[in-house]
Amino acid sequence: MTWNPSLYMRFGTERTRPALDLVMRIPDIGVRRIVDLGCGPGNSTQFLASRWPDAAIIGVDSSPEMIAAARKQVAHADFAVADFETWAPETPPDVIFSNAALHWSKDIVTLVVRLFHALAPGGVLAVQIPQNFDRPSHTIPHTMAGEALWAQKLVGARWFDPAHFPRDLTLARPLAAAGAGLDVWTTDYLHLLRGRDPVFDWAAATTLQPFMAALEPPDCAAFAAEARRRYAAAYPPEADGATVVPFRRLFVVARRG
Repeated sequence: MTWNPSLYMRFGTERTRPALDLVMRIPDIGVRRIVDLGCGPGNSTQFLASRWPDAAIIGVDSSPEMIAAARKQVAHADFAVADFETWAPETPPDVIFSNAALHWSKDIVTLVVRLFHALAPGGVLAVQIPQNFDRPSHTIPHTMAGEALWAQKLVGARWFDPAHFPRDLTLARPLAAAGAGLDVWTTDYLHLLRGRDPVFDWAAATTLQPFMAALEPPDCAAFAAEARRRYAAAYPPEADGATVVPFRRLFVVARRG
C-alpha cells in the first residue's frame, strides 16, 4: 500500500490529539533514547522531541512516503523505513512509543510483549490503538468487502477480524504477567470534522486503504463512491455543518521494572 501523508494530515489536529494525550502520561524517567514506532508523518515525533529535547529519537515506519514527510517535519530525530513486526532496537530504549499503528500487526499481543522486553530497565512502552471497530467508521468497508459485488475481488484484503480484536485488558494482562507497572484507559473522542464528505476523507487515509489498494482503478472508484455514500448516511452533518465522529481509543502505558 502507498500511504498519503497529506491526506492523513488533513485532519491533523484530530489525529494528533491522542498522541499528545499519550505523551503527557509517560512518567518522567530521565529519558535518553526514544523510539516512535509507526511514526507516520512525524506529528507524534514532534511532541516527543518537544518534551525531551535532549533525547536521541528515532522514528520508524514502513512507508517511505511517511518517513519522507517526517524528515521534513522534525529536524531533531533520525528516521528509518522498517516493518515494526520484525524491527528491533540496536540499544534498549527508555521509551517505545506507538500512536495508532500497532493495530496493523497480525499478532499485536505477541508484538507488544516483545517490545516491552526490548526496553531498557525502568523503560516505558506507551501505545494507543483505535477501538472503533464496531462503529460505522470501520464496519462500513468490512461489510462492503463481504458483499457479492466485492467479495471475490477483495479476498485477503480484510486486515483484521473486528470480532477478535484486542479490547481493554487484552494487552494489559500479558504485560502484567511480564511484570509491567500499568496505566490503562480508554477515551471516547468526539471529532468535529468539516468538509463535503469528511468521514470518507478520514477513512480514505487509513481504514479504507487495504480495500482500495487491492482493487483495479475502475473497481476502486466504484468502491469509493459507494463507501462515500454510506459514510454520509451514517454520519449526517449537524446544523452548523460539522460532522460529529465518535472515536474510541485504548491507551496502555507499561513500565518495566
